[in-house]
Amino acid sequence: MDTQIGSIPGPDKPSSHLAGAHPDAQAEPQRGFFSWYRDITPNERRTFWSCKVGYALDAMDTQFLSFVIPTLIATWGISRADAGFIGTATLLTSAAGGWVAGILSDRIGRVRTLQLTILWFAFFTFLCGLAQNYEQLLIARALMGFGFGGEWTAGAVLIGEAIRAKDRGKAVGMVQAGWAIGWGLSALLYALVFSLLPPETAWRALFLIGLLPAVFVILLRRMVKEPEVYVEHKAKAGQGAADRKSFAAIFSPGLLSITVRAALLTTGAQGGYYAITTWLPTFLKTERNLTVLGTGGYLAMVIVGSYIGYVISAYLTDRIGRKRNFILFAIGSMTIALAYTHIPVSNTLMLLLGFPLGFFASGIFSGMGALLTELFPTSVRGSGQGFCYNVGRAIGAFFPFLIGQVSQQMSLGHAIGIFAAAAYGVLILAALTLPETRGKPLDA
Repeated sequence: MDTQIGSIPGPDKPSSHLAGAHPDAQAEPQRGFFSWYRDITPNERRTFWSCKVGYALDAMDTQFLSFVIPTLIATWGISRADAGFIGTATLLTSAAGGWVAGILSDRIGRVRTLQLTILWFAFFTFLCGLAQNYEQLLIARALMGFGFGGEWTAGAVLIGEAIRAKDRGKAVGMVQAGWAIGWGLSALLYALVFSLLPPETAWRALFLIGLLPAVFVILLRRMVKEPEVYVEHKAKAGQGAADRKSFAAIFSPGLLSITVRAALLTTGAQGGYYAITTWLPTFLKTERNLTVLGTGGYLAMVIVGSYIGYVISAYLTDRIGRKRNFILFAIGSMTIALAYTHIPVSNTLMLLLGFPLGFFASGIFSGMGALLTELFPTSVRGSGQGFCYNVGRAIGAFFPFLIGQVSQQMSLGHAIGIFAAAAYGVLILAALTLPETRGKPLDA
């Protein structure tokens, strides 16, 4: 886990999600990398850890599939295309789930929606372990994706509203870093379970373990409260009025432009990520004949790079602003994609390049939750965030397919480079046109 665990809790303070001036809230001296954590209230601290652990458990259950695909191919005799379709179906249903969860969080609350999505993805991960054939696994995994996508939206809105304006980027980014922790945990559980059980049984046991996050919901019910900005909004607006306008308002004349540009930003980030991470291993194995890709050392480098990328990006998004941070990490991601596909590398260099790959490709997502939280008013914050992030996920899910098609007319390396550059170019253009929201107070 991160170094905040050892921090000394500060005194209780009044709710501060409305604190900070825009954009001058960043002018105060920086006392330390994690000094912000000591200043947040006990309730904010509980919300932070609940969202971070929730993301980690979400990632753990989601990443199990990538480790068991070779076993499924050998055991059931399915093709690579069949296995890949499970992944695509999961991404598409997760996009739908994130959208629905955003709308739901505006109606029934951020915390309750987070609880429901965790129960959902844990239950259907468990069902994956009971599947008797490919079709059953496909259905269970697709339904699991619905909850996986929903959990991201509910958690991002919750932590974004709970933390004060001047620290929102750091807190939301550090929560996002929980993904790398869950990824690493899934790798460790895979190694442990497959060392104790035969493969045809081990893959089932791994999915069955995925039910454990459901226990975490008990803690959520006791520890975490709805953000005050959301509670105040509900009290002032009235439940019925807020619900009726919840979804359609993000397409109203006053918000449509923001919605479209934010969706383009997330499409660029996720399209670039899927373009790089889906096809790079195949390119390096088949065209560069590298063997390091299948080693635990390379995976560890990528995971460690991802976590540190999340942390650094979380700090920078409050330090230099949302827009500059996105542009910085987009340029870094494009550079690493070109390095992988156009520079001859050895196994040793490839092992080292795993770190910057994880750093930039994952770190770019660290500021996403804070920006989307600040772009939309409280009445439609969940709806707007859920729609924009998950439209990007749905469109980005097609990038691996398009690269596969285009690579029939050109080299795979060039196809990866073109799509990655196009995706991050779209992100940069969207970032340049969006307003800078660093330090922006949330409306009540």
